[in-house]
Amino acid sequence: MNRDSESITDSTQIPSKSFPKIHPLKSKNTLAVSARDIDYILAAKNMASKLRLPYHALTQDLKYTDGYDYLLLISGEGVGIAKTGKKAPAPVYVDFTSGAVAHRRKYGGGKGQDIAKAIGLNKQGRLSVFDATAGLGRDAFVLATLGCQVTLFERVPFVRALLASGLEQAREHKEIADIMVNMQLVDGTLGSYQQESDVKADVVYLDPMFPHTEKSAAAKKEMTFFRELIGHDADADDLLDTALDVAKYRVVVKRPKDAPYLNNKKPTYQINGKSGRFDVYVLQSLDKINNG
Repeated sequence: MNRDSESITDSTQIPSKSFPKIHPLKSKNTLAVSARDIDYILAAKNMASKLRLPYHALTQDLKYTDGYDYLLLISGEGVGIAKTGKKAPAPVYVDFTSGAVAHRRKYGGGKGQDIAKAIGLNKQGRLSVFDATAGLGRDAFVLATLGCQVTLFERVPFVRALLASGLEQAREHKEIADIMVNMQLVDGTLGSYQQESDVKADVVYLDPMFPHTEKSAAAKKEMTFFRELIGHDADADDLLDTALDVAKYRVVVKRPKDAPYLNNKKPTYQINGKSGRFDVYVLQSLDKINNG
């Protein structure tokens, strides 16, 4: 990562007047921005100003830090998020180059994966996809690996900062350079994009946050973080209607296995997995791409 604080800003192609006022944090003292060492203090202060979050001078180990439940950390590793206090786990970073993401890229099953079938890659080899709820970008990365041109939207500002940093870091790795050119993080939301542009995508992909009450030890650390900070997408039903307006051929919604349909709209068909499912809303056949 470039140590110049300006390198942490994200490059976008679609302008947006401002981030929508959504997902207020549960406490104004819940999240702050910090630098992990002195070289990144200016960058951290700039990001705090941009995200309208407080800046916290980190003077001790995370497990001894109080006053904020979470810190958005700026360092040579990029932008990460960490829980503070006793037994605090390691910070979470968006990483497309190692761990589970890299393993899935190499051994995940290619176009035989459920997400690939739901998007329609068993019918068309290269599709344009709007990922309207990009989060940490993992599903978008899978689709980009399989040849899709993926436009990512993430409306929660601090999550977007994590994602932008991860994309920046990944673009420095030659091994996945051909994949990263297929991923573009843009400003604003799917709704604001719809108002500003007539361009549509072949497929719109949705993975809205769903309220969970169970406290499974197997729950992923980052999902626990986000549920505590963000909650769930209370307007997910409205997002489906927007997606149906923006998609050319289909909308794909990722849902927990027992979750209700978005907006009570029954999908054209479903693809069921072990713990979740994909609801597929077909607008017209993908075969029309080849037939003009």
